[in-house]
Amino acid sequence: MKITGIICEYNPLHLGHYKQIKLCKAEKDTALVCLMSGNFVQRGAPAVIDRMARAKAAVLCGADLVLELPVTGSLSSAEGFAKTGVDILAPICDSLCFGAETDDGALIMNAAKLLLSEEFSGALRVHLDQGLSFPAARQKALEQLGADSKILETPNNILAVEYCKAILQSEHKMLPMPIKREGSYHDQLPDRENPSATAVRTMMAQGADWEDFVPQAECFRNAKLHQLAWGEKAVLAKLRTMTDAEFEALPYGSEGLWRKLMHNARSQATLEDILTKTKSKRYTRTRLDRMVMCAFLGITGEMLASPAPYTRILAFNDIGREILKQARNLGNYVNLGERMDDPWQALEDRCGDLYGLFAKEPEVPGRSNRDRVYYHKD
Repeated sequence: MKITGIICEYNPLHLGHYKQIKLCKAEKDTALVCLMSGNFVQRGAPAVIDRMARAKAAVLCGADLVLELPVTGSLSSAEGFAKTGVDILAPICDSLCFGAETDDGALIMNAAKLLLSEEFSGALRVHLDQGLSFPAARQKALEQLGADSKILETPNNILAVEYCKAILQSEHKMLPMPIKREGSYHDQLPDRENPSATAVRTMMAQGADWEDFVPQAECFRNAKLHQLAWGEKAVLAKLRTMTDAEFEALPYGSEGLWRKLMHNARSQATLEDILTKTKSKRYTRTRLDRMVMCAFLGITGEMLASPAPYTRILAFNDIGREILKQARNLGNYVNLGERMDDPWQALEDRCGDLYGLFAKEPEVPGRSNRDRVYYHKD
């Protein structure tokens, strides 16, 4: 049996994701493992629906096993997000399937190899010294080395290149399987065939009819919704009570960015004002969003750089159970809800307690302790 992996967020799982799952499962004797972000996602925000509802939907749509991407991976840059995911999936998966604006695997792999080359570092530094943001400087450096000029202009392509980079660096080689991502990642209105998660989240928040764009909609129908805006005061309370040392310890705060964020957190009225004042040509907004969410959750730069000591199991079916049996000697897999005698447990508890503050309706703390693995009997 071949095993294909997908690194995902399913925020929420929509028809485009369902197409990818069906494509992966169409190959004979192939099982599917999804490594999914938990209650906080890579753009530095809470997931719109809690992790258990999303994991259940994934299994009902065809995934055989759903594991949780550690929160330190979920809140990392594209490079860290991809590396964390590949490090977890590579020992158990034969291939990694991912969407990209281009399905030209050779083009993606060439860009990944150039990013790992000795020549790239020097070219990157030249463009950073000219005051360009990291993404812009990276793209310029790649173009200088002969890569396609548009390969890093779109979000799925960026992740695709980072996946291939991580695969090249991994001792467990997976076969990259890019598939073309139809539609636009940032569409505000849902495309009937290829909706964006952004559009579906907007419809959910506005009370519009979103169910036609979401398979297994019953998993989400009665779930509580979460948005960053609904928990803004909680985030502001954290930022306004942090010490200088706590700001300095944050991830993404190099070159004095932590000091600029600290100053604005103490002088601005709203979260948007803080982020607008802190953003510059050099630093992207998503970097700041992740930085603020790490501050709220108490994640330092040192914590973000350290691998999680175990991987949580969120959901599985009978095939997934067999995968886990075979994988026990390849990684430390822990059932959701199982208490661990490890400092990492404190971070998990904190994330579970604080996630409810972003709900539209109040939630009691302690969700991480009540959640249990979802098992779907085929």
